Amino acid sequence: MQLDQVVKQVIEVAKEAGAFIREQRKTFSPDQIEIKGLNDLVSYVDKTAEEMIVAALTNVVPGAGFITEEKTINKVGEKYNWIIDPLDGTTNFIHGLPVYSVSIALQENDELVLGVVYEINQDECFYAWKGAPAYLNGKEIRVSNSPTIDKSLLATGFPYYDFAKQPAYIALFTELMKSCHGLRRLGSAAVDLAYTACGRFEGFYEYNLNPWDVAAGIVIVRQAGGDVVNFKGGDECLNTRELLATNGKITAEMLAQIQKYFIQY
Repeated sequence: MQLDQVVKQVIEVAKEAGAFIREQRKTFSPDQIEIKGLNDLVSYVDKTAEEMIVAALTNVVPGAGFITEEKTINKVGEKYNWIIDPLDGTTNFIHGLPVYSVSIALQENDELVLGVVYEINQDECFYAWKGAPAYLNGKEIRVSNSPTIDKSLLATGFPYYDFAKQPAYIALFTELMKSCHGLRRLGSAAVDLAYTACGRFEGFYEYNLNPWDVAAGIVIVRQAGGDVVNFKGGDECLNTRELLATNGKITAEMLAQIQKYFIQY
């Protein structure tokens, strides 16, 4: 399989879904919101976009399965699986805050080999595949060169349904906000990872994450020269529900801070 050819098709699929989402936002009403769980929102836009993506990808990699947020399909492949978040940043979308994205990754056995994140409002498509650089709208991107936290802009995500670790999270947040250029919470983990890959952020950390939130972004950050690890420093972070992505230069410093508060968990 030629991943460079596959990624071209995935980009088109992501942009088509993004165009649908962009158009729906013009007439979207709060009456169309459904509640999946505490502060966990969804609408017909998420579900329809996912159905569009699944239909378009079905024949791109024969036999591939699908791991999707909205569960519009139940099919796991033996070797290949698409991991899809049709609308990462649903709460932003619902409220009209223009930070949300389409995230599509391809997994071969247990390895992520391709990732595309399309930030809809800025029309920015980030993508990468195994053995190649990372790109933004056709131009190669790299992580930043900032060497320490005190020269870094960081991103995170706030817990919105599982608050068991909230005290540790707030303590870490308080410590980091005193020692970096600033902390941002955009509301789309896929965008946070893409922005880390292109050097807008030096680091991003969050817990309570799902595979579809981060799969594509993991590929893009790593191919852009960055690190993506779990809170213990291990490489497995797709299914651990916790993730730290950095420019590679502040990884040890960030892990030291995170582990002060989260290692007990």
